[in-house]
Amino acid sequence: MNALSFHAGPRALAHIRAHGLRAADVAVVPAAAGGPKGLIFQSLDQWLFGTWLPASPRERSLIGSSIGAWRMAAACHADPVAAFARLGELYTNQRYSAKPDRQEIDRVCQRLLADFIGGYEREVVNHPDYRLHLLTVRGLRALAAPPHARAELTGFAVASLLNLASRERLAHLLERVVVSDLRGAPHWMQSGFDKFTTHFAPLTENNLGTALLASGTLPLIMAPVRSLADAPQGSYWDGGIIDYHLALPYSRLDEQEIVLYPHFTPHIVPGWLDKSMPWRWAGRGPNRGWMDNVLIVAPTPEFLRTLPRGKLPDRKDFKFHGTDHDARISNWRHAIGEGGRLRDELAAFVQAPDMSRLQSL
Repeated sequence: MNALSFHAGPRALAHIRAHGLRAADVAVVPAAAGGPKGLIFQSLDQWLFGTWLPASPRERSLIGSSIGAWRMAAACHADPVAAFARLGELYTNQRYSAKPDRQEIDRVCQRLLADFIGGYEREVVNHPDYRLHLLTVRGLRALAAPPHARAELTGFAVASLLNLASRERLAHLLERVVVSDLRGAPHWMQSGFDKFTTHFAPLTENNLGTALLASGTLPLIMAPVRSLADAPQGSYWDGGIIDYHLALPYSRLDEQEIVLYPHFTPHIVPGWLDKSMPWRWAGRGPNRGWMDNVLIVAPTPEFLRTLPRGKLPDRKDFKFHGTDHDARISNWRHAIGEGGRLRDELAAFVQAPDMSRLQSL
């Protein structure tokens, strides 16, 4: 049974067939939103950023939203192996009351981020090779500054209806903000590529923690981040609302550059509200060429069936287990341990590429 599947766009497919999968060719590593799902990559991330990529140093863009932003911040630590272990333990050990309110969820997440990133801010934003870019969204019109939870609910209900009509209409209520490495925002994102207004704000030691919180702030469940230093004033929420699986114009990279994307699935859902609309998934719409130089490595269905409850960890586990935190934590730790098989298969493919495992994206 293979634990990992490999899905490549046409440029990436041709390049890997000709040269193998080389660290020196990896220019971008994206990381999707998805909450606890990100835990499955702990071992793979530790090998990727602790062993393989450092052996071929070069400038690389690490870009993520929500838990993906947190993972990419872990990668930028001087000791990424320890940082991923710390993030995994802190995330797994979240505990809430039977019916937590916004204030409780906010307190737990703020404490988690303080314990994860506190004292490491300088090394994260100044990594010699990596350029960290964190995705979040800023509200407009009815979502610019909702005065209370009911107004926020109404605003996101309208947003859902607009998105149902077309993804482009969602841009009337939300815009993308990329909190980017001071040394430069991604050149391949700086000219327009979709209907969403995109702002770039500098990532600094002072706003790193707030930017990570904003990138993972779930609407209606957590209070919006109202102040993000050095970014436009407004209300900020989870970057996954617009950029759930990071369907971005990667094909603007140089011809020989590869995007290596450890992902939960072999398909790319543009925004969180597009999950039930497969016709919008990347590769099926007018922007399908964006993924030409992308290699997705994803857990196979067979691997998923071996995990607790036959799936990746996800937010539904909080409700399923309720206040039986020990059972949930045990299941999540078991999944993290099983994720070592993903690391081993990627390392084996790098060492001796089996081209028969490469599938078209």
